[in-house]
Amino acid sequence: RARKPIHPEETPMIDQLHGVVAPFTTPFKANGDIDFSAIRPQIDWLIENGVHGVAAGGSTGEGHALDRGEYQELMAATVEAAAGRIPVVAGIIANTTAEVARRGHHVKDLGVVALQVTPPHYLFRPDDDAMVAHFREIHAECGVPILIYNVVPWCYLSPDLLLRIMDEVPGVAGVKQSAGDMKLFADLVRRAKPRNLIFSAVDALLYPSYQLGARGAIAAILTAAPGPSVKVWNAVRDQDWETARDLHERLMPVWDAVGVDNMPSLVKYAQELQGVPAGVARRPTSPARDDQKAKVRAALAGLGLA
Repeated sequence: RARKPIHPEETPMIDQLHGVVAPFTTPFKANGDIDFSAIRPQIDWLIENGVHGVAAGGSTGEGHALDRGEYQELMAATVEAAAGRIPVVAGIIANTTAEVARRGHHVKDLGVVALQVTPPHYLFRPDDDAMVAHFREIHAECGVPILIYNVVPWCYLSPDLLLRIMDEVPGVAGVKQSAGDMKLFADLVRRAKPRNLIFSAVDALLYPSYQLGARGAIAAILTAAPGPSVKVWNAVRDQDWETARDLHERLMPVWDAVGVDNMPSLVKYAQELQGVPAGVARRPTSPARDDQKAKVRAALAGLGLA
């Protein structure tokens, strides 16, 4: 698939990344192939809803289910569809330093603004020194700014370790902080240096995340309901607390509906209800059940979206 080359002057910079960065869902056909024709419509829809950036190949985007060739094609197609209108973050989910570095090397010339790198998600956890070395080697190979996606339960990185990595590896620009412990999120934001970009992936609590000083969010709920999610960001920016609180309370049922084990299927269903051809999740992720679909429809109806 031939792609238009990206010139350096057309590439957004990491310091432009902020606000609502929606995690793009990879549109799979029923046979498991990527439906490349559905990429541009989703990107256009997200941009029309006001998002400030997109992240492809993360957990919502089923990056764990992509082989290296598919990954390269998806990233190239996503950057091409965005066409410089918003920054693109390239998610990488892999278990070895070498594989993460290879994937980063393959996308570094596409014009992505950053790599969103998940720590090893297999059973065994590297020690702190090995974790620092992991990110140092990845950046040395790719030369692209890195956001650490702190999400893996048995490889969850403490604020101390995250701050150490950002200090010792200048190429690590920030963190996408996941899980529901707002104390850890608040500690990280409070102790981070001004140059550290701290994004929230605490989907149900983005409103207080912004109040605490998050640079923005990269979270599945942003892709399930991008319009209201952008309005929350804008309301906090404008200190319109009444609007922000109202939207927060109406968005929480959306997270209750999609934030379960087959989340990619449910986020895609939410997109389909809003006219976006999102395809299906790749097996073995379960398809959306009828009772789950009803919950998603009701949640979106509370926002006037279904």
